[in-house]
Amino acid sequence: MRSLTRDEVRDVDRRALEEFGIPGVVLMENAGRNAASYLHGLAPSGPLAIVCGKGNNAGDGFVMARHLQNLGRDVGLYLACDPAEYRGDAAINYGIVSKSRIPCRPLLTAGPGEWRAALTSAVWIVDALLGTGLSGMVREPFSSIIGAINSLGHPVFSVDTPSGLDCNTGRPLGSCIKATVTGTFVARKVGFDAPTAAAWLGRVEVLDIGVPQLLLAAYR
Repeated sequence: MRSLTRDEVRDVDRRALEEFGIPGVVLMENAGRNAASYLHGLAPSGPLAIVCGKGNNAGDGFVMARHLQNLGRDVGLYLACDPAEYRGDAAINYGIVSKSRIPCRPLLTAGPGEWRAALTSAVWIVDALLGTGLSGMVREPFSSIIGAINSLGHPVFSVDTPSGLDCNTGRPLGSCIKATVTGTFVARKVGFDAPTAAAWLGRVEVLDIGVPQLLLAAYR
């Protein structure tokens, strides 16, 4: 599978829905479940912290939290926005985790010091802040949160792409997560192949989300 652009990734999702009838929430479930399974193998013990932004990247993080809890993991969610802002598939999955007694702490007004204190005991941090849709410069509060995560020096699993990395160019858009592992969905992104991206990506693992091979064949 060749590397895909931002627009091609969106097109895969659109075609999966329109041509194959796969709801977005099913693709999100597959993505989060496979990411959780992979992280579970990387981090055999200890607490896991999942840091979530506003969009579908956060929804993937919510699915991960549920499956990690089912695997017996000590997992906590840390939100960078008001839960009332979630929409669509992300809102569905937030509703599930909020009823599943998974610890969930909104930190939308917290400063970098409070973020560091909240995350310091985690053995791995899951970065589910900003996804492949990001094309403009990273703004607050995300810039400060990214800085806080990087300052801890903990292993970081980035969901789909490190938050702050332009997936088309491989360049940081201001603040950018320095991932230990990037669990990217469907295919590598074209920006990952740029020499500038290596310092931010860590190891890249391509994870399946259940898109039919007949559809993916168009992008080979």
